[in-house]
Amino acid sequence: MKGKEVLSAIKKNMDEHIGEKVLLKANSGRRKIIVKEGILEKTYPNIFVIRVDGDDNSSRMISYSYSDILTQTVQLIFKSNNAAIG
Repeated sequence: MKGKEVLSAIKKNMDEHIGEKVLLKANSGRRKIIVKEGILEKTYPNIFVIRVDGDDNSSRMISYSYSDILTQTVQLIFKSNNAAIG
């Protein structure tokens, strides 16, 4: 049961930052780390969505689960106060 409580605490913390700019660092495996800037769009019960602007003025949505933050596969740094999650 502790796992669900930790994941819900991560979600509550992220709910406070919806709409803010965020720096995303994601481990894609095999020594590949993605670093992107985006906006935290929405949080759902099991996932959260970040809108990332592309090179050609297009935007795309990337979704991750809260367990990715718990396992430190994804790290978020909010630009407004440099608070880090993950």
